[in-house]
Amino acid sequence: MLDSINFDSLDFFSYFRGLLSRIFFAMDRLIRFVLNTIPRKYLIRGSYLFRRISQLINKGNNVECPVCGSRYRKFMNYGYHKVRKNVLCPKCLSLERHRLVWLYLKEKTSFFEKNMRILHIAPEQCFEERFKKLPNIDYVTADLESPLADYKCDVQDLPFKENEFDAVICNHVLEHVDDDTRAMSEILRVMKPDAFAILLVPLDFNRKDTYEDPSITSPGERTKHFLQYDHKRLYGLDYPDRLKKVGFVIPESNFMDEVNETTRIRFALPKIEFMYGYMKSPEIK
Repeated sequence: MLDSINFDSLDFFSYFRGLLSRIFFAMDRLIRFVLNTIPRKYLIRGSYLFRRISQLINKGNNVECPVCGSRYRKFMNYGYHKVRKNVLCPKCLSLERHRLVWLYLKEKTSFFEKNMRILHIAPEQCFEERFKKLPNIDYVTADLESPLADYKCDVQDLPFKENEFDAVICNHVLEHVDDDTRAMSEILRVMKPDAFAILLVPLDFNRKDTYEDPSITSPGERTKHFLQYDHKRLYGLDYPDRLKKVGFVIPESNFMDEVNETTRIRFALPKIEFMYGYMKSPEIK
């Protein structure tokens, strides 16, 4: 049968590239469908099988995950609204923001050496699996729904005493809550005076002011306005100022500015981010 195919007249490689392009396009649509349809708690449970398969098809050495130390030809694609290329680690499921946080904790804090009590709200799998094994960390997790959480609670009403934690990690949570000011105040309340907090949120760096409208409630409209079906606002460049009004101190240096291009590409880090360890104002007891 192969003898009957005229490879001189058939642009085989163009055909193959086109076929791959259609497959990847279909995969991106599938990723969006799964993320926007299946509840997060079930995605977490189903991720263990996904990790085994995805590691096999991405073997290589073009990119490296600092969280788990794995190397791949490329990272997986991921995204609720717009699928981002080369962002999801097949082994630990870290995204670009998680790898940036890991580097920040390693290079700018004593997180991995000092005895600390840590509160992790909405714990990410890539962190939770590693943080709970650190001998110097008293690790506490909290979330409304996550099967990974020790405490089932709302970040707007945390069941912890004042000045309890040396650090709080709460990434991509504040855009989900009804009252983000109250949630920020609760995080601040449970922090010790010398504690720091990592509070990443989705940001539109082309937007000066945060956009929110409580009248927008349908999943479709929220996706249209806030880029995800369960988001209640889209933060702008005023995000650090919103934290400052509650009582956080904004460090002068953004860690993202210290990351060179070689490191950013190797670890597939975000191009731009507010990567601060927000501190508690000394005026707050």
